[in-house]
Amino acid sequence: MENRGIIPAHRIALQHLDRVAIKDSHGSHTYLDVLLKAIKLSNMIKSSIGLEKNQERIGFLCPNDSTYVISQWACWAAGHIAVPLSPVHPPSLLGYYVKDCDAALIIASQSHSQLLNAVQETVGQDIKSVILEESWQQTINQNVTPTQLKSILCDTKPMEFYHNSDAMMLYTSGTTGKPKGVLLSHKNIDAQVRMLIEVWEWSKKDVIVHALPLHHTHGVINALLCPLYVGASCIMLPKFDSKAIWENFLNTNVSQEEKPTLFMGVPTMYSKLLSHYDSTYGETQRKREYVKASISNNFRVMISGSAALPEPVFYKWKAATGIEIVERYGMTEIGSVLSIPLEGERRPGYVGVPSPGVSIRLAEFQSSPLGSKANYQILFETSYDQFSKDYANDKVVGDLLIKGPNVFKCYWNKPEATAKDFTADGWFRTGDSVQFDNGYFKILGRLSADIIKSGGFKISALEIETHLLGHPEIADCTVFGIPDVTWGQKVAAVLVLANPEMSIDLIALKQWCKERMAPYIVPSEWRIYSELPRNALGKVNKVEFAKVAFNNNPGSSKL
Repeated sequence: MENRGIIPAHRIALQHLDRVAIKDSHGSHTYLDVLLKAIKLSNMIKSSIGLEKNQERIGFLCPNDSTYVISQWACWAAGHIAVPLSPVHPPSLLGYYVKDCDAALIIASQSHSQLLNAVQETVGQDIKSVILEESWQQTINQNVTPTQLKSILCDTKPMEFYHNSDAMMLYTSGTTGKPKGVLLSHKNIDAQVRMLIEVWEWSKKDVIVHALPLHHTHGVINALLCPLYVGASCIMLPKFDSKAIWENFLNTNVSQEEKPTLFMGVPTMYSKLLSHYDSTYGETQRKREYVKASISNNFRVMISGSAALPEPVFYKWKAATGIEIVERYGMTEIGSVLSIPLEGERRPGYVGVPSPGVSIRLAEFQSSPLGSKANYQILFETSYDQFSKDYANDKVVGDLLIKGPNVFKCYWNKPEATAKDFTADGWFRTGDSVQFDNGYFKILGRLSADIIKSGGFKISALEIETHLLGHPEIADCTVFGIPDVTWGQKVAAVLVLANPEMSIDLIALKQWCKERMAPYIVPSEWRIYSELPRNALGKVNKVEFAKVAFNNNPGSSKL
């Protein structure tokens, strides 16, 4: 990967001012339009928290449209750390993020002003805020001379600032059950984006349909910053909607240059898109042939990540569209470090080879599995530069370790958690068991049974258990994932009621959960037990118990 200086996205925009950066429900927005609004907002940020401040955490609650990019770029232009917040999360969870990162300011769209008020109440103190009126979402055709633009840019940080400063904090759930703030520097983001530009051969001619959440690395780094780094266009949909996505896939009301060339999704998205295809386009041969011809002629790549893609989905998608989905592997802490090469074999269930700049080890730990002092044996080691087809006959299974400029800086204010996830010699421990087989890597699963992968999200079972144990009618509980064709895993909970003679209202319980948890972590499957099979240490063997509890066991009762 070419070695160059760190140039944040809002500065790269100067190379593509007249091109369309974002298309959303409000219209088309050029790079110039987004940049000028971002600089205007950056000045509002500085006026609000002080011109002398640097590297403050700025939370922002924006819909999936141009205001998200404007807010992100504004944080960077002002020299601060962007903390994207999801509007689908309940105020209690958003309040935790705001308090944990010690946000100096929250930017919110007008449509989320009530949610902002609820977050303020949860935090228990007034936090400075900037409300973006609806005019921020509208397209404004602005003419600026080079001299005027140079003068405007004088109000932003100089290029040298970004070489050693932090850029963004994304929250993820760990095995402790508490979400951790993953701090990414501008160098980290630059490395993560540029390696994908090279792997997936991004160019300014590309157009991507974007329907991913924007508080996760998949939606922010892979699907948004990659196109914005090269001057491509991003069609931002308000949310995932199968009908709207297919309409964009097959849009005949735009020029050939405006037609989508890329799509990224999680396996659940592809499964739901196939269901819509079957009911809308799959009924006649003529429709099926039209869809296949349109997709295969216009799209150069479709990518799946955040969870394992079921093999049937891979083959059904290929049959419907003519496209073999590219699978990749990554984490918030490291970006997408493994990907099927565009010119390589698309092998279902495998996530390919190392990305540029990434070094990989498969290891076997010989002492405690936790902490930087754990000793380990290197079973296999390679990197993008060293990777060779000579490995074709090798087959190794081990814990996946990663090193490179893409690896995050730290967990915010959690030095012990940071130290635990790195080896003594500086390698990041992903927590995944990985197999190298016939030239490709394959993810076997989490080393911990407490992480559930559902619909592209990585969910902490311990976090859910903590919430459930706060319910007055629940005495004990355990949570784990059970296999599901559509979601990969479904969140399942086994409860022990405080009063065994009473029942519990499932509808009321689900509503109680939704008021306290993100919607995608609320359990969808429930069982009642008189007691849980805990060992002498008070632990439940979740892998074995899941097989029993959700296999029509007469010792349990369904909710």
